[in-house]
Amino acid sequence: MTGSQGPAISRRALIGTGLGVGVAAVTAAGAAAAHAGEPAPAARAFAPRRAAAFLAAAMDAHPDHGPLRLAQSYTDQAGLFSTAFTYDNALAILALLASRTQDGRTRATALGDALLFAQAHDPVYDDGRLRQAYNVGPYTFYDGVPQPDGFVRADGTANVGTQFGFTGTAVGDMAWAGIALSTLALRTGKHRFRTGAMRIGEWIERVGRTDEPLGGYKFGVDGADRRLPFTSTEHNTDLVGLFGQLARLTGDRVWRERRERAEAFVRKMWEPSGGFFYTGTNDGVNINRSPIPEDTQTWTYLALGSRTHARSLDWAAAELAVLDSADRRNSTVPVGQSYEGVTFSSASRSANEDAPIAEGQPRPNRDGVWFEGTAHLALALRTRGARGDEARARRLLASAERAQDLLGGGQTLGGTAPAARSGIVSASSPLDTGFGFGYYPYLHTGATAWYLLAATRSNPW
Repeated sequence: MTGSQGPAISRRALIGTGLGVGVAAVTAAGAAAAHAGEPAPAARAFAPRRAAAFLAAAMDAHPDHGPLRLAQSYTDQAGLFSTAFTYDNALAILALLASRTQDGRTRATALGDALLFAQAHDPVYDDGRLRQAYNVGPYTFYDGVPQPDGFVRADGTANVGTQFGFTGTAVGDMAWAGIALSTLALRTGKHRFRTGAMRIGEWIERVGRTDEPLGGYKFGVDGADRRLPFTSTEHNTDLVGLFGQLARLTGDRVWRERRERAEAFVRKMWEPSGGFFYTGTNDGVNINRSPIPEDTQTWTYLALGSRTHARSLDWAAAELAVLDSADRRNSTVPVGQSYEGVTFSSASRSANEDAPIAEGQPRPNRDGVWFEGTAHLALALRTRGARGDEARARRLLASAERAQDLLGGGQTLGGTAPAARSGIVSASSPLDTGFGFGYYPYLHTGATAWYLLAATRSNPW
């Protein structure tokens, strides 16, 4: 999975690369720094502000490499060095805007300008695409080869994440970047953000549109620019948001037609007997029926607001519910603590706890909490507002805030510790997604951004 010719997999499918490094050390540091008990009410009140501070620290992790920058996605201990995923940075833009502060708006604008720079200064393409990830600071790779540049390389091009093979372009990542740029255009009135979002939308239309029986938009391209055959419910849900915002920005009916096309695919993935959405299709003809992921249940409600499909939230809340504590097998949660939430997919609940998630990585905990998905569910429940939804959402947010207080101690961004009790780890314990990769207890820009969106009731769609 390394090199510029490697396959472009979802931003998530490569999260596990190198993450076996340092798990024991991080767990020990977290246990030493942690204490049992609930966060005090005053601490909970300031939790969103502390989350915004973590996003700022991720942006400022490499100050010697100029003002044009993206946010580092994971703390250094994750083994991904200075990798900045496009998806995570799009979320950071949306979350910083949701903080409703001048600093948040300034930082969101800076991240938007960095995405526009990457779009305009790709080392190979000039067609509106962004890559899966970029490097934002120097490091020495595992093979001993140094990577000396920041986000802007010495030759003036964007520093694409070639070492891990993060060189492809997924439609979902592009859609999130487009949603972020569209939101910036609406908030700031700056034409450049609208132009960047439209370039993204046109790239997706050219590369992703398919006339296969199930329709919708395909997955994207790999690092060699080969089109990938899959069609994702998640990605098409993202496109409901992007195309809808472009229709609003431009008034052009073509974007409404494209939104309807993406939405039609999503609705075809509905399983009425179970009350959930399937993950997509590999060939455009046959629906993949397993595993069933969390985000296709919550994001679909946030995007469509459909009463007919609102049961998907109840499915996720029941079928993916987990409670992680020290007595769970392979748990890395310190004694005296527990966390509730949801896991990544139906396969996560039946993962093989006797074998590593991948070579060189730890064994999974079937009860590990995926905090990004937990925030998805909290926001979707708050948006639906049925009886009991707000109370359940508040419990989920309280669990994330407990993790913010107690997990991830001793971790660093670019060698510097972020403010204490600011970021949120991607998972309470190592968990197997069921899609060939895992999540681990490292502070994560994406999970922190989703928490902030849920805490502020900000629906990106």
